[in-house]
Amino acid sequence: MIDISTDKAVDPINLYGMSKAIGERLIIQANARDTDTRFICVRGGNVLGTNGSVVPLFKSQIETRGAITITDRNMTRFFLTVSEAIGLVFKAAEEGIGGEIFVMRMPACKITDLARILIEHSGRVDVKVSETGIRPGEKLHEVLVSPSESVTAYQFDNNYYVIVGTHSLKELTEAYGQLPRVPFLSYKSDDVIMEPSEIRNMLMQGGFLA
Repeated sequence: MIDISTDKAVDPINLYGMSKAIGERLIIQANARDTDTRFICVRGGNVLGTNGSVVPLFKSQIETRGAITITDRNMTRFFLTVSEAIGLVFKAAEEGIGGEIFVMRMPACKITDLARILIEHSGRVDVKVSETGIRPGEKLHEVLVSPSESVTAYQFDNNYYVIVGTHSLKELTEAYGQLPRVPFLSYKSDDVIMEPSEIRNMLMQGGFLA
């Protein structure tokens, strides 16, 4: 069983994030039961093109209103394509032992940079970007691995990290204990920001730029 979680589960500040955090803990704890089922979590960022995704919203705002609204010009977010999200789930299904959280290395960008790329691609020079103010329960930057989690987080390979927790089962300790620790104290969306060319390439891979 794979629980599809999100960066909102890390240090949650709203009900959605809290429900995701509780979901992760329930799934991890389920591995302590005497069962042959493996319970694993995957934690990702914003999946491009899904319901509520900012990219379709921005494209619609450009076409219908000629203006884009953002909550804060300094806001950053993690992004991954649908195919990358599917790959994360399959990675956990194929490699997971049960009781761990898989996190994929994924790019992050400033929302203003993302908006600028979409505006440029639209060919419209009259589109404005307005700032509406950060909303209650909204973070300026997202976190995929918190400082408390990084203590027991390992670099699985070049593309994935795995968090085993402080109360790990023996199997997890034996399986991951020899891997290198993650090279960070925390993994935040403002740590490494994509360049405009990288954002454009991500949008092309996601099918949002022709």
